[in-house]
Amino acid sequence: MSEATSPGRFVFDLPHAEAALALAGGPSSATLRQLEALTGTKLVLRGLQLEISGRPNQLERTAAVVELLRKFWQEGESISPVDLQSALQALDTGRNQEHEAMGQQVLARNQRGSLLRPRTLRQKAYVESMERHDLTFALGPAGTGKTFLATVLAVRMLTERRVERLVLTRPAVEAGERLGFLPGDLQQKVDPYLRPLYDALHMLLGQEKTAALLEKGVIEVAPLAYMRGRTLAESFVILDEAQNTTPAQMRMVLTRLGERSRMVVTGDITQVDLPPGQLSGLVEASEVLDGVEGVAVCRLTSADVVRHPLVQRVVDAYARRDKSHPRREARPMRRSMGRSAPG
Repeated sequence: MSEATSPGRFVFDLPHAEAALALAGGPSSATLRQLEALTGTKLVLRGLQLEISGRPNQLERTAAVVELLRKFWQEGESISPVDLQSALQALDTGRNQEHEAMGQQVLARNQRGSLLRPRTLRQKAYVESMERHDLTFALGPAGTGKTFLATVLAVRMLTERRVERLVLTRPAVEAGERLGFLPGDLQQKVDPYLRPLYDALHMLLGQEKTAALLEKGVIEVAPLAYMRGRTLAESFVILDEAQNTTPAQMRMVLTRLGERSRMVVTGDITQVDLPPGQLSGLVEASEVLDGVEGVAVCRLTSADVVRHPLVQRVVDAYARRDKSHPRREARPMRRSMGRSAPG
């Protein structure tokens, strides 16, 4: 329970030690210090009681934030700076009920037993778009959960037998590097570019189960070149790093979608590795298809970054620079990858 014990003071009774540790943000009480900085209140954790002190308006706002995040800390989930900012934004914009619903929106558990759910209102809208639409575009900076949330939903749909297989793909475009000088065949050359997709699968399913499903062909992780000429039926398809597709490649992969399938296309249009002057297929498709029935376009921002807090500040700093100064990029070296797989 929670109650105002005296003017300028509010107390939350916490259910167990795990909730107290989650709300504190670890032994250093990092979460409480961040909430103090955001609200101007003083927070002290005494055993299983959280004491909040401050002016009446500060007190009300801080208590409302803690209450909005109850589903998180009550389950022992750590509270991140993004969680605090998301709750405050919901309060300030009158979207409390949406935020409370987000706390109920558990997608899965990872291999360590942690609950996986959207952490911001835009992430919540993104998950709901993927559930309702056959084709969803997710544009946003690194660390906003675009690919991870799509993979979580894909694994859940596979587990529930709503799809028969998962297909995860991305273009093999070098960020200023030359794959032609790497050893091995095409698959071995592009495997490092597919590693983030493998990492997400390992977190959700574990390495052994992921390997077994890959062996059976239930999960396929492949470069975009391998998609040509195929029809992907009863599949959940994720195209990652789509900012590095050309318009022709994007049109090719979008038309692979077969019956009872859905596709999620993710990318960050500020990190295009295509040659200068080459239009990104993601930029074009998100404009051309926005508003088409069955298609959703979701745009995440730096406020949705769920990695290290510094990542959000890095994204914002580069955004300010890009806004005030035109981007200057050296022309990337010509690729030398050999021939693509036949369609």
